[in-house]
Amino acid sequence: MKTLIITPTYNERKNIADLIKHVFTVAPRCHILVVDDNSPDGTAEVVKELQKRYSHLFLEQRPGKAGLGKAYCHGFKWALKRDYEAIVQIDADLSHDPADIPAMLRLLDDYDLVIGSRYCDGISVVRWPLRRLILSYGANLYTRLVTGLPIYDATGGFKAWRRKVLESIDLNSIRSEGYSFQIEMNFRAWYKGFRIKEHPIIFIDRTIGESKMSRSIMFEAVFIVWRLRIWKIFGWNK
Repeated sequence: MKTLIITPTYNERKNIADLIKHVFTVAPRCHILVVDDNSPDGTAEVVKELQKRYSHLFLEQRPGKAGLGKAYCHGFKWALKRDYEAIVQIDADLSHDPADIPAMLRLLDDYDLVIGSRYCDGISVVRWPLRRLILSYGANLYTRLVTGLPIYDATGGFKAWRRKVLESIDLNSIRSEGYSFQIEMNFRAWYKGFRIKEHPIIFIDRTIGESKMSRSIMFEAVFIVWRLRIWKIFGWNK
């Protein structure tokens, strides 16, 4: 399948080159789109330099920091306009191992959405403090209980989509960010009856740069699950 790998960036200058090189090593036929939110550290300049080496590397620069959800929706629309059949989302901070991409793409032969899961085969997280692990695992348990979404890792950001799933979702209606963006997109795919598969991965916390997680993103995730439950009950999700 014609495949695009999307990675949103904001101040990922120290990581982005390693990610791009690794992706093209394990998945040389795939294309990469970097969606950069005008990173002040010059992330886009690194990508532009790498474009001289990689013909299948693309860059979309947005005027300012607008959030993860909007960055991914921008990338999804870009992919759909260019007839990509599979779209992969991956974090730029090297917490997701690109070596998992080929296996996730193979699973798209039988499924519509493949989620790189930290929790479907025990707990596979490296270098997280216990407090953050409890918060993440608890958030996923909370999501399953409130919404009924049968996914162990609903907040993870490493995924492979068939284009038909993204075509079925009104991307302009997505307003959530961070954890809640991942939850909402998974819920919409499940609600519409698409086939979902969790693929076990090992998540390694970033060693370079700073986490983009904030208190507001966590609170948004707490409330989004109740909105999704209402959608499920009353059929408001279109």
